[in-house]
Amino acid sequence: MNSIEYIASILKQEGVEWMACFPSNPLIEAVAKEGIRPVAFRHERGAVMAADGFSRLCDRKRFGVVAMQSQAGAENSIGGLSQAFADNVPILVLPGGNPLDMLFIRPNFVAARTWESVVKKVEFISRPDQTGNVMRRAFHALRSGSPGPVVVEMPIDVCMADIPERAQPYTSPMPALSEPSPNDLDDAAKALVAAKNPLIWAGAGVLSAGATEELRALAELLDIPVYTSMPGKSAFDERHPLSLGAGGSTVTGPARQWLDSADVIFAIGASLTSSPYAQRFSLEKFLIHSVINIDEINKDTVADIGLAGDARLTLTAILDVVKGLIGEDGRSTGVQDRIAKSRAEWMESWRPYLTNNDAPLSPYRVIHEMGQTLDLENSVVTHDAGAPRDQIVPFYTATTPHSYVGWGKSTHLGFSIPLMIGAKMAMPERFCVNLMGDGAFGMSGLDIETSSRAGIPITTIVLNNGIMATYPGGFPTAREQFGVSHMQGNYATIAQGMGAEGIVVEKPQEMAPALTQAQRFNADGKTVLIDVRTRAEDSRAPSRFA
Repeated sequence: MNSIEYIASILKQEGVEWMACFPSNPLIEAVAKEGIRPVAFRHERGAVMAADGFSRLCDRKRFGVVAMQSQAGAENSIGGLSQAFADNVPILVLPGGNPLDMLFIRPNFVAARTWESVVKKVEFISRPDQTGNVMRRAFHALRSGSPGPVVVEMPIDVCMADIPERAQPYTSPMPALSEPSPNDLDDAAKALVAAKNPLIWAGAGVLSAGATEELRALAELLDIPVYTSMPGKSAFDERHPLSLGAGGSTVTGPARQWLDSADVIFAIGASLTSSPYAQRFSLEKFLIHSVINIDEINKDTVADIGLAGDARLTLTAILDVVKGLIGEDGRSTGVQDRIAKSRAEWMESWRPYLTNNDAPLSPYRVIHEMGQTLDLENSVVTHDAGAPRDQIVPFYTATTPHSYVGWGKSTHLGFSIPLMIGAKMAMPERFCVNLMGDGAFGMSGLDIETSSRAGIPITTIVLNNGIMATYPGGFPTAREQFGVSHMQGNYATIAQGMGAEGIVVEKPQEMAPALTQAQRFNADGKTVLIDVRTRAEDSRAPSRFA
């Protein structure tokens, strides 16, 4: 057995069922022989992003795996890796490598060296007998500590050589989890109990730790409102009377109100990274910051109490301390009535946008119809970068964990199609739909063919307004004289040419039937693209109305 075959057998042992890829890489054939399904995308970046999408919906035992060829294939992957690294998503990345005698000869590309700034950990197989050790370290990094992409580069001459009999056999590593000290937990619990107007800020770490039930229990025990970051959206059921909704660069009205008025903020599973795609708060507030990566604490914000550790273990521990302070039955603060009043007022101000009957459609009407038509608990919805993200995050209701996939400290146009293919592989029983603009479609639209060819049916909604809507006021001379930011296309027809079903929506009353038809097509194994003729609207409006 050579190293490539050994890696394939390790992936099988670890329960890997499929691998995103773009030929060529000898691992593709090796995993196929092990019964692991390789799914070929139209480009390496899409393959990486599909592995990312799969990981976002899985627990610590399952990760997206992606393989690509050396040189050009590895070079083209960096955008997808940057996205996963920015959002702390664990994926196993397996690039082919140059022979050892060609590693440092220009212009040969060495992924292990060049990718260091956009991955959590880099491994390089320098000897066949080290393959098992390298893979054990890789899976340990995937399961323990702060999540992120882990790379194992496979130089072709080394990895086609036989594994010597003396090599140590592979042993699967168990996760190594940590939790804060008892003293810090006591201080945090006392601060939350004593706060006059506390707020919980929940991030993606709650989802990756599987801690949504513990979060709900703490919020109900203390009767504290919960705001979720964009990556954390769906960590707390937004139908719950303590939910303030979610926010990125745009936000719900109630969330912005509590972010301004809270005296104590408990951020759990959130990096609190200063970003154009995240809400901010006054540095004068008392901050309890709990996150798995200790380097995130005191990075962009001043933490009064830092709790480094796994979100589920931290929430479980702090629940016990709070119960010791206030009892098992919890308390009632009257905050739920205040939240309901704030939400009703905010939604009423937005109702004209959400129920607009004009054609071309308002993007907000599209989002409203999605919320009214889809089975929220049995769907997976995501946005793309730009205006669709800013428009949908405050208004689509996330219910169960991963019913919405929020993303974006690094916001790559086109991410939503391969992300949703990976999501469908993780949750094949759910209706998986992504909302994107026509500009984003140009970045990954050919992977509609991947979805159709591979029999991984998703639905893509394209807001077709013929312009990069996020930048309506920018570069007016270039736009008016040379057409910069304008674009054109009949995307339903393009989808049909790639083996998918194409539906055109031109009137508001056509939107709900189109979604219902798309669900039927997906259930029959057919990929769908809904081409919605929309008009450009100010994507930043929700933060103004808050």
